[in-house]
Amino acid sequence: MYVSMKGMLQRANKGNYAVMAINCFNLESAKAVIEAAQELRAPIIIDLLQEHLDQHFDSYILAEPIIKMAQAASVEVAINLDHGQNMAGVKQCLYHGFRSVMVDASAYPIEENIAITKEMVGYAQTYDASVEAEVGGIGSVASHQTDEEMFTDPALAIRFAKETGIDALAISFGSSHGNYPAGFYPEFHFEILDEIKKSTNMPLVLHGGSGCGAENIRTSVAKGINKINVGADFMKAQRQAIASNLALDPEMDYVQLIHSTIAVGKQVVKEYIELAGSIGKSL
Repeated sequence: MYVSMKGMLQRANKGNYAVMAINCFNLESAKAVIEAAQELRAPIIIDLLQEHLDQHFDSYILAEPIIKMAQAASVEVAINLDHGQNMAGVKQCLYHGFRSVMVDASAYPIEENIAITKEMVGYAQTYDASVEAEVGGIGSVASHQTDEEMFTDPALAIRFAKETGIDALAISFGSSHGNYPAGFYPEFHFEILDEIKKSTNMPLVLHGGSGCGAENIRTSVAKGINKINVGADFMKAQRQAIASNLALDPEMDYVQLIHSTIAVGKQVVKEYIELAGSIGKSL
């Protein structure tokens, strides 16, 4: 069933678990995510990154078939615009059927972030859509990992949540987007999460969940993270499946090759659903 993130994250907040949000960019990746969620009876979020939509498929092309897949699913499926930094693009996604969007104005000073986000919350309400936003900065392993300068200031986050009326807040307390070096796990500053959760009691979001380590994920959920974004691990597994299959059979049929990515993608999603504690939590 196709839903917004709002209800599933509110239940996750009350039940002290998290919902997985997996970055997809085509029908095959969305199929893997939905099938994994159905097999574990878990609510799930398909994150479509604005950058991917700009580079690969426009929202009006990609959204419709994935929405149909969500409508046909036996579990709750939300489709969320991830890191919507172009407000015209955010509005376009809402017009084309997204019921959840992330308004990412975190690069602006806090006053501008609040103003932009508040305006978009009002706009999204006309579509009965949920809004996620961010305070702080989530770095990238490839360019600049999250450091103290990028950590979320709890006081600003608390003010931001109260003044904007958002449904979920992404915070920065140690994770980064992308693939970490083998054997490396980031240090999470859980005191940031503790303070924000205590004061807001709202759904909080961990971006850059790939490679953070099971202990960091489980502790984050226990302390109040209710949405976990994962993209790099999901796509890495699919890339490795393609490389392995081509090494075994360089002439493998293209359709078979792409289909082979679905099973490995599902396995990664299932592992994260277990860490998030959301098995059996779908309506």
